[in-house]
Amino acid sequence: MRLTIALLAALLTTAAAPAAPAPQYRLDGAIAGPDGPWDYARVDSTAHRLYVARGGAVTVADLASGGNASSIGEVQRGHAVLPLAGGRLLVTSGTDGTVRFLNAADGHELAKVPVGKKPDAAILDADGSHAFVMNSDSGSVSVLDTAAMRVLRTIPVKPGLEYAATDGATLFINDEDLGEVETVDLARGVAGKPIALPGCEGPTGLALDSKHGRLISACANGKAAIVDAKARKLVALVDIGQGPDAVILDAARGLAFVPCGKDGVLDIVSLQSFTRVGRVKTEVGARTGALDPETGNIYLPTARFAAPTQAGGRPAAVPGSFHILVVRPA
Repeated sequence: MRLTIALLAALLTTAAAPAAPAPQYRLDGAIAGPDGPWDYARVDSTAHRLYVARGGAVTVADLASGGNASSIGEVQRGHAVLPLAGGRLLVTSGTDGTVRFLNAADGHELAKVPVGKKPDAAILDADGSHAFVMNSDSGSVSVLDTAAMRVLRTIPVKPGLEYAATDGATLFINDEDLGEVETVDLARGVAGKPIALPGCEGPTGLALDSKHGRLISACANGKAAIVDAKARKLVALVDIGQGPDAVILDAARGLAFVPCGKDGVLDIVSLQSFTRVGRVKTEVGARTGALDPETGNIYLPTARFAAPTQAGGRPAAVPGSFHILVVRPA
């Protein structure tokens, strides 16, 4: 009887506990920029600059001044851009299978390093000394020394590699073609057993919440897959919008943001409950983005689109319409 009463009291206490308030974010203007395709973005909070990988260059926005963005450097279908120490940028150049190291001030090329076919996503290790470049068509990972600006090794994995995350020992990579998370043992430099993602189609964006040991994959079929990184298994599927291409982690605020470009929404996922706790209406096309960890602001590149000229065709961006949406904590 005592156990039953104690259990009932605990349940009543839990039921009576007030729900955490939903995080409040608002769309607050936009930064204009030059036309052209775009992919991943990254904020250098020290320099107060936002970088966006573009079709033929890198677009830079001075966040301190709030003025229009402009482009620097030269790439061939840029996919990812990473600010590095020493006022440098690392940019994946997809068409010619290279990584470009650029001067962040003016875009002057410091080095051009051959990697695999269609280098796409790229991330840094904890101290920024190594970069991991996902070669989508080659199905390999190039590991680069960012100071020496050279490839240290190439690790065979599988084709279809998208965004990645690492805990220092393992590299986790979304495989868009196979609908799974590939794993790489970084000490041995070999691929390991993949993590199955049943119910997740075409995973692209990925982030690791180190505090809770959870991976968050953005799936093309309107789901966010939550994976226990230690147990290497899927533990939940969260409903999100259609057309996501990134997961933006804000560990300090305990939130993850998933920009869904087809529906034009930014979904907010709690890192405590791993449920969707908010949604901001953005614009169609806003599928990637970057966080400024100092302010909590989120920046989402997009453009306005015209209707396709033929049935089943892709909508084209309206000339002069590229811009970067600014979403701020309310």
